[in-house]
Amino acid sequence: MVDLSQPSGRTRCRVRNPRRLAITLSGAALAWMCSTHFMSTTASAQDVYGGGGRYAPTRAAQSNATPQRTPASASIESNGNPRASGSASIRSLRPSLAPSPGASPQHSPTIDSASELGDAVPTAQSIQARREALFRELADEFNAFDRLGNLVRKVSQLVKPSVIHIEAHKTETKGGQYESYDEAGSGVVIDTADGVWVLTNRHVILGSQPAEILLRSADGRQYHPSRILSDESTDVAVMKVPDLRLPPARTGDSNLVNIGDFTIAIGSPFGLSHSVTFGILSAKGRRDLSLGDQKIDLQDFFQTDAAINPGNSGGPLLNLRGEVIGLNTAIASSSGGSEGIGFAIPINMAVQVADELIRHGRLRRGYLGVTLEPDFTVSDLGPLQAVASGGAKVKGVRHGSPAAKANLQRGDIIVEFNGSQVDNDDHLVAQVGLTPIGSVVPMIIYRDGKRYRTEVQLTDVN
Repeated sequence: MVDLSQPSGRTRCRVRNPRRLAITLSGAALAWMCSTHFMSTTASAQDVYGGGGRYAPTRAAQSNATPQRTPASASIESNGNPRASGSASIRSLRPSLAPSPGASPQHSPTIDSASELGDAVPTAQSIQARREALFRELADEFNAFDRLGNLVRKVSQLVKPSVIHIEAHKTETKGGQYESYDEAGSGVVIDTADGVWVLTNRHVILGSQPAEILLRSADGRQYHPSRILSDESTDVAVMKVPDLRLPPARTGDSNLVNIGDFTIAIGSPFGLSHSVTFGILSAKGRRDLSLGDQKIDLQDFFQTDAAINPGNSGGPLLNLRGEVIGLNTAIASSSGGSEGIGFAIPINMAVQVADELIRHGRLRRGYLGVTLEPDFTVSDLGPLQAVASGGAKVKGVRHGSPAAKANLQRGDIIVEFNGSQVDNDDHLVAQVGLTPIGSVVPMIIYRDGKRYRTEVQLTDVN
């Protein structure tokens, strides 16, 4: 579990390794203000030239004497000295210039020009020919690799019109002093049953009134939202924007995303709107993140190494089909900037919360009525590890709850919920919270080493 403190305005955390990191809501004021008031950006570039290796031709040794060739070839003896021989299978590449024992001086082998070395000393023509061959090979390989680059370019061109740059004006009082600043973030236009809405993170617009929020499209058009709905437990928010004539992004199925898939992030890092970065999906199911003052109860984050910085929050994480698979939300960093560890809410989860907000004004969370053992791990399964790779152990059952009606008991291990495997207690909490109210859900539990199947009908946690 990540444990945070907040010294000097920076959100910092301690994880299970000795290195100190900072988990930062990447559009929020928790650590780095993405505002013109607090931030100035200076860019510098340095050209670095890396010289290639140079050929060093071998220079033939010269002698004042002019020895003549001998018809006998040189063979190698154990002492390394060549000797004359009528026939030999190995010829010395560096024959001595001194006469061989028992041989006349005019028969000493020598090298009288660089041409004797054959290909050992490359000529300018051979070097250039080799370079041209390498250029042709590189061109062939680039053509194959450039197809990936073309995909990234096409996805960027396709989705950018659906991405919104957000500037939220915020005010707060600290230590009796009144502070005002603008915070940058991102959003993405999605299609819902109630028309198009802008999907973003709650922390991006938290504390701002609709009139204090400026939305800017990729072509420079500006809007203000007329209605804002948000959910604290998932950090998801939606905004209704009058006369919004922007194409909605296409959403994918985040359940089909796999580790290693290529990802593209679009957002406004440090206020630089509609920036595009590229990476892969590094991990799934990150559920134990502590994000400073923001309490996110329902977590199931994707992890990506696509560069995500303060200001990317609320922007889309895409696959190479141009589909939104996640909502960029936070980073883990020791510097406050990208270090290759970014987190995104899976789009299935974000869209489900958005639909609940639009339909009911709030997220109606499912309620099971159990307390879970937080220290339970896979190793505690014992012999059950042969049939289960995870689970959540019931520590207590509330009287009259859906769990009590389903005859759950203390010590039960829930290994499957609604057809999906349960990894741990945090996973079960997220699954229950996002299950539609009134649903009758099948569960598989282990009790005293035996496997049981039961059903539970969830109610509203409120």
